[in-house]
Amino acid sequence: MATSTAQHHRSDAKQTAAAGLTIFAGVMLFLSGSLDFCRGLMAVLEDTIFVNTPSYAFEFDLTSWGWIHMIIGTIAVVVSFGLFVAAKWARITGVIIASLVIIANFLSLPYYPIWSITLIAMSGFIIWALCTVDKESVY
Repeated sequence: MATSTAQHHRSDAKQTAAAGLTIFAGVMLFLSGSLDFCRGLMAVLEDTIFVNTPSYAFEFDLTSWGWIHMIIGTIAVVVSFGLFVAAKWARITGVIIASLVIIANFLSLPYYPIWSITLIAMSGFIIWALCTVDKESVY
């Protein structure tokens, strides 16, 4: 009987940890998506606030970068709501979107370096949280 109780407590603890990591990933994805959207909006509305890099290998028009960040940010916010309700599609999509956020922020690093590094770190935590959760304990 003691073994059954110990297994039950471990199972409860595992489910609690999994739910906590999923909520953590959802909140971080919501914040990351919101910040990315705001960054994109700044680039679309007024691109003079960004650093000018004359010879960057991945150079795009800042308006193009703005639209890329706004689209990724919007999708990230939608996926974060899926994580809040523990939708299966949201974990996979969350990892994909967080990966795209990392790539987009790496490519736009010279334009706004501190902001890019912050969002790269946040997205790394999102990927870690979504990949750490045992799918059977949440779904």
